[in-house]
Amino acid sequence: MFRRTVLMGLGALAATPALAQPGADPDAELMATATPTLAPPGPGVVRLIMTTGEGPLTLDLFADKAPITVANFLRYVDAGLYNRTTIYRGSQAPNAPQIGLVQGGARMSRKPIPPIAHESTLQTGLKHLNGTISMARKEPGSANSDFFICCGAAPYLDANPATPGENLGYAAFGQVVEGMDIVLRILDMPKSEDAENPVMQGQMLARPVPIITTVRA
Repeated sequence: MFRRTVLMGLGALAATPALAQPGADPDAELMATATPTLAPPGPGVVRLIMTTGEGPLTLDLFADKAPITVANFLRYVDAGLYNRTTIYRGSQAPNAPQIGLVQGGARMSRKPIPPIAHESTLQTGLKHLNGTISMARKEPGSANSDFFICCGAAPYLDANPATPGENLGYAAFGQVVEGMDIVLRILDMPKSEDAENPVMQGQMLARPVPIITTVRA
Protein backbone atom coordinates (compact mmCIF):
# COMPACT_ATOMS: atom_id res chain seq x y z
CA MET A 1 0.00 0.00 0.00
CA PHE A 2 2.82 2.42 0.86
CA ARG A 3 4.58 1.95 -2.50
CA ARG A 4 1.34 2.50 -4.42
CA THR A 5 0.54 5.64 -2.37
CA VAL A 6 3.99 7.04 -3.14
CA LEU A 7 3.60 6.35 -6.86
CA MET A 8 0.17 8.05 -6.93
CA GLY A 9 1.60 11.04 -5.06
CA LEU A 10 4.44 11.41 -7.54
CA GLY A 11 1.96 11.23 -10.42
CA ALA A 12 -0.13 14.01 -8.89
CA LEU A 13 2.93 16.21 -8.44
CA ALA A 14 4.03 15.62 -12.05
CA ALA A 15 0.58 16.68 -13.27
CA THR A 16 0.54 19.94 -11.28
CA PRO A 17 1.19 22.98 -13.55
CA ALA A 18 4.10 25.23 -12.61
CA LEU A 19 3.06 28.59 -11.20
CA ALA A 20 3.34 31.33 -13.81
CA GLN A 21 5.91 34.02 -13.03
CA PRO A 22 5.61 37.60 -14.23
CA GLY A 23 7.49 38.01 -17.48
CA ALA A 24 8.28 34.30 -17.74
CA ASP A 25 9.29 32.90 -21.11
CA PRO A 26 6.23 30.94 -22.44
CA ASP A 27 8.48 28.33 -24.05
CA ALA A 28 10.39 27.83 -20.81
CA GLU A 29 7.10 27.49 -18.91
CA LEU A 30 5.90 24.88 -21.40
CA MET A 31 9.11 22.91 -20.95
CA ALA A 32 8.74 23.10 -17.17
CA THR A 33 5.24 21.63 -17.25
CA ALA A 34 5.97 18.93 -19.87
CA THR A 35 5.93 15.32 -18.71
CA PRO A 36 9.54 14.39 -17.92
CA THR A 37 11.12 11.69 -20.03
CA LEU A 38 12.27 8.47 -18.38
CA ALA A 39 15.93 8.15 -17.58
CA PRO A 40 17.65 5.66 -19.90
CA PRO A 41 18.06 2.14 -18.49
CA GLY A 42 21.32 1.32 -16.79
CA PRO A 43 23.85 -1.36 -17.78
CA GLY A 44 22.38 -4.84 -17.94
CA VAL A 45 18.82 -3.54 -18.31
CA VAL A 46 16.74 -3.94 -21.49
CA ARG A 47 13.82 -1.53 -22.03
CA LEU A 48 10.69 -2.58 -23.92
CA ILE A 49 7.47 -0.88 -24.99
CA MET A 50 4.42 -3.13 -24.81
CA THR A 51 1.53 -1.43 -26.60
CA THR A 52 -1.83 -2.71 -25.39
CA GLY A 53 -5.39 -1.86 -26.33
CA GLU A 54 -5.50 0.29 -23.18
CA GLY A 55 -2.22 2.11 -23.80
CA PRO A 56 1.57 1.57 -23.68
CA LEU A 57 3.55 -0.02 -20.87
CA THR A 58 7.27 0.65 -20.49
CA LEU A 59 9.13 -2.35 -19.10
CA ASP A 60 12.70 -2.67 -17.85
CA LEU A 61 14.06 -6.23 -17.93
CA PHE A 62 16.98 -7.07 -15.62
CA ALA A 63 19.18 -9.14 -17.90
CA ASP A 64 22.10 -8.84 -15.50
CA LYS A 65 20.12 -10.45 -12.65
CA ALA A 66 17.82 -12.91 -14.46
CA PRO A 67 19.68 -13.74 -17.70
CA ILE A 68 17.84 -16.97 -18.55
CA THR A 69 14.36 -15.54 -18.05
CA VAL A 70 15.09 -12.25 -19.83
CA ALA A 71 16.70 -14.04 -22.78
CA ASN A 72 13.59 -16.21 -23.10
CA PHE A 73 11.24 -13.21 -22.99
CA LEU A 74 13.33 -11.40 -25.61
CA ARG A 75 13.21 -14.41 -27.94
CA TYR A 76 9.43 -14.06 -28.00
CA VAL A 77 9.66 -10.26 -28.36
CA ASP A 78 12.18 -10.31 -31.21
CA ALA A 79 10.21 -12.99 -33.10
CA GLY A 80 7.02 -10.93 -32.76
CA LEU A 81 5.30 -13.71 -30.85
CA TYR A 82 3.67 -11.42 -28.28
CA ASN A 83 2.03 -9.38 -31.05
CA ARG A 84 -1.70 -10.10 -31.29
CA THR A 85 -1.77 -12.00 -27.99
CA THR A 86 -3.71 -10.70 -24.99
CA ILE A 87 -3.74 -9.77 -21.33
CA TYR A 88 -6.50 -12.14 -20.30
CA ARG A 89 -6.56 -12.39 -16.50
CA GLY A 90 -7.05 -9.95 -13.62
CA SER A 91 -6.82 -11.57 -10.19
CA GLN A 92 -7.91 -9.17 -7.43
CA ALA A 93 -7.45 -9.64 -3.69
CA PRO A 94 -10.70 -9.85 -1.70
CA ASN A 95 -11.69 -6.44 -0.33
CA ALA A 96 -8.63 -4.84 -1.99
CA PRO A 97 -9.46 -4.40 -5.70
CA GLN A 98 -6.17 -2.64 -6.55
CA ILE A 99 -4.08 -5.52 -5.18
CA GLY A 100 -3.45 -8.64 -7.26
CA LEU A 101 -1.98 -9.37 -10.68
CA VAL A 102 -2.73 -9.23 -14.39
CA GLN A 103 -1.58 -12.05 -16.65
CA GLY A 104 -0.94 -12.17 -20.38
CA GLY A 105 0.73 -14.05 -23.19
CA ALA A 106 -0.41 -16.86 -25.44
CA ARG A 107 -2.26 -18.73 -22.64
CA MET A 108 0.26 -21.56 -22.85
CA SER A 109 -1.06 -22.49 -26.31
CA ARG A 110 1.70 -21.06 -28.50
CA LYS A 111 4.88 -22.98 -27.67
CA PRO A 112 7.39 -22.57 -30.50
CA ILE A 113 10.20 -22.21 -27.96
CA PRO A 114 10.98 -24.85 -25.33
CA PRO A 115 10.34 -23.92 -21.68
CA ILE A 116 13.22 -22.61 -19.62
CA ALA A 117 15.01 -23.47 -16.40
CA HIS A 118 13.50 -21.79 -13.36
CA GLU A 119 15.40 -18.76 -11.99
CA SER A 120 14.10 -18.30 -8.47
CA THR A 121 14.21 -15.05 -6.55
CA LEU A 122 16.89 -16.63 -4.34
CA GLN A 123 19.15 -16.82 -7.40
CA THR A 124 18.36 -13.39 -8.83
CA GLY A 125 17.87 -11.32 -5.68
CA LEU A 126 14.71 -9.84 -7.21
CA LYS A 127 11.42 -9.57 -5.33
CA HIS A 128 7.78 -9.46 -6.34
CA LEU A 129 7.02 -5.78 -5.73
CA ASN A 130 4.46 -3.39 -7.14
CA GLY A 131 4.93 -3.43 -10.93
CA THR A 132 7.20 -6.50 -11.00
CA ILE A 133 6.89 -8.60 -14.15
CA SER A 134 7.36 -12.33 -13.62
CA MET A 135 6.84 -15.61 -15.48
CA ALA A 136 3.71 -17.73 -15.09
CA ARG A 137 4.34 -21.46 -14.80
CA LYS A 138 2.97 -24.77 -13.65
CA GLU A 139 5.82 -26.85 -12.25
CA PRO A 140 9.33 -25.32 -12.06
CA GLY A 141 10.96 -25.38 -15.49
CA SER A 142 7.67 -25.09 -17.43
CA ALA A 143 7.62 -21.31 -18.12
CA ASN A 144 7.36 -20.29 -21.76
CA SER A 145 5.48 -17.17 -22.97
CA ASP A 146 2.97 -16.32 -20.27
CA PHE A 147 3.81 -13.57 -17.77
CA PHE A 148 2.14 -11.59 -15.02
CA ILE A 149 2.50 -8.12 -13.51
CA CYS A 150 2.11 -7.57 -9.76
CA CYS A 151 -0.26 -4.90 -8.50
CA GLY A 152 1.06 -4.25 -5.01
CA ALA A 153 3.85 -6.15 -3.27
CA ALA A 154 3.45 -9.96 -3.38
CA PRO A 155 6.15 -11.55 -1.18
CA TYR A 156 4.21 -14.84 -1.20
CA LEU A 157 5.33 -15.24 -4.83
CA ASP A 158 9.02 -15.16 -3.85
CA ALA A 159 10.95 -18.37 -3.20
CA ASN A 160 10.83 -19.33 0.48
CA PRO A 161 12.76 -22.45 1.60
CA ALA A 162 11.14 -22.18 5.05
CA THR A 163 7.70 -23.09 3.70
CA PRO A 164 6.64 -26.70 3.09
CA GLY A 165 6.03 -28.23 -0.31
CA GLU A 166 7.03 -26.69 -3.63
CA ASN A 167 8.49 -23.41 -2.43
CA LEU A 168 10.55 -22.13 -5.38
CA GLY A 169 8.22 -19.22 -6.11
CA TYR A 170 8.08 -17.49 -9.49
CA ALA A 171 10.77 -15.99 -11.71
CA ALA A 172 10.67 -12.21 -11.37
CA PHE A 173 12.69 -10.57 -14.14
CA GLY A 174 11.58 -6.99 -14.75
CA GLN A 175 9.61 -3.93 -13.72
CA VAL A 176 6.92 -1.69 -15.17
CA VAL A 177 8.52 1.78 -15.11
CA GLU A 178 5.66 3.59 -16.82
CA GLY A 179 2.01 2.62 -17.24
CA MET A 180 0.97 1.14 -13.88
CA ASP A 181 -2.22 3.23 -14.09
CA ILE A 182 -3.06 1.20 -17.21
CA VAL A 183 -2.24 -2.08 -15.43
CA LEU A 184 -4.57 -1.14 -12.55
CA ARG A 185 -7.31 -0.24 -14.99
CA ILE A 186 -6.96 -3.65 -16.64
CA LEU A 187 -7.00 -5.36 -13.23
CA ASP A 188 -10.37 -3.76 -12.47
CA MET A 189 -12.05 -4.68 -15.77
CA PRO A 190 -15.20 -6.86 -15.75
CA LYS A 191 -14.59 -10.58 -15.35
CA SER A 192 -16.19 -13.64 -16.88
CA GLU A 193 -17.27 -16.62 -14.80
CA ASP A 194 -15.89 -18.96 -17.47
CA ALA A 195 -12.39 -20.38 -16.96
CA GLU A 196 -10.61 -23.46 -18.28
CA ASN A 197 -8.72 -23.65 -14.99
CA PRO A 198 -11.12 -23.73 -12.00
CA VAL A 199 -8.52 -21.87 -9.91
CA MET A 200 -8.97 -18.86 -12.22
CA GLN A 201 -12.76 -18.78 -12.14
CA GLY A 202 -13.97 -15.21 -11.79
CA GLN A 203 -10.54 -13.87 -12.79
CA MET A 204 -10.64 -14.09 -16.59
CA LEU A 205 -11.31 -10.76 -18.31
CA ALA A 206 -14.68 -10.67 -20.05
CA ARG A 207 -12.92 -8.82 -22.88
CA PRO A 208 -9.19 -9.66 -22.96
CA VAL A 209 -6.98 -6.67 -23.67
CA PRO A 210 -5.01 -7.05 -26.92
CA ILE A 211 -1.24 -6.83 -26.90
CA ILE A 212 -0.69 -5.04 -30.19
CA THR A 213 3.12 -4.94 -30.28
CA THR A 214 6.03 -5.52 -27.93
CA VAL A 215 9.34 -4.07 -29.09
CA ARG A 216 12.70 -2.97 -27.75
CA ALA A 217 12.70 0.73 -26.93
